[in-house]
Amino acid sequence: MILFPAIDLKDGQCVRLRQGEMAQATVFNTDPASQARSFEEQGFEWLHVVDLNGAFEGRPMNEQAVASIFDAVHISIQLGGGIRDLETIVTWLEKGIDRVVLGTAAVRDPALVREAARDFPGCIAVGIDARDGRVAIEGWAETSEMTALDLARRFEDAGVAAIVHTDIARDGVLEGLNLDAAAAIARAVTIPVIASGGLAGIEDVKRLLEPPYAMLEGAIAGRALYDGRLDGREALALLGEQHPF
Repeated sequence: MILFPAIDLKDGQCVRLRQGEMAQATVFNTDPASQARSFEEQGFEWLHVVDLNGAFEGRPMNEQAVASIFDAVHISIQLGGGIRDLETIVTWLEKGIDRVVLGTAAVRDPALVREAARDFPGCIAVGIDARDGRVAIEGWAETSEMTALDLARRFEDAGVAAIVHTDIARDGVLEGLNLDAAAAIARAVTIPVIASGGLAGIEDVKRLLEPPYAMLEGAIAGRALYDGRLDGREALALLGEQHPF
């Protein structure tokens, strides 16, 4: 079970949004590299990084901040936001990003996801951001007619490394992970599933270990880590991931 601390980038700063609203961004750290080092020092083995500006613009917008994070730590990084073509995928992977997350592209251009997953095994994840069960795209600005389960099933045989399922209604509001929705996807496909959106504290981490949810690959923690509701070392110790540095 992997716990991914989130670094959401807006205008080069670490922020948290409420339900994906850019106008409701709270800045938690103006130095992304420092934040990444803090997470590494706590014992995390992965970072979940999102280029929020890129998600809205459809192209990378926080390259300098991502580069500073990459240079600052030695742990694995998965990156999403504004990655809509093969050239951008290749660029990030060549720079050393371990896994790219494709969201809007998974709806608009499924052939791209399949091609990338075939060419870069283990390096491509699909981001499924759901609002009332329907997939949201373009930085969550649009809601498609496709359901989260349908999108997951679309890539069952594509060889993607993981699905990141985010419940938009819970994102950034500390109301608890929607583990039932994530687990429903995990039961429907053989692709590893990561739950995201709303992790509120150590009780959510404990729930990840319960039998109905133990099939998940992990979860993403954001605001709870930043405002002190969740102690990273305590959470990692609970999950058995803590490693001395």
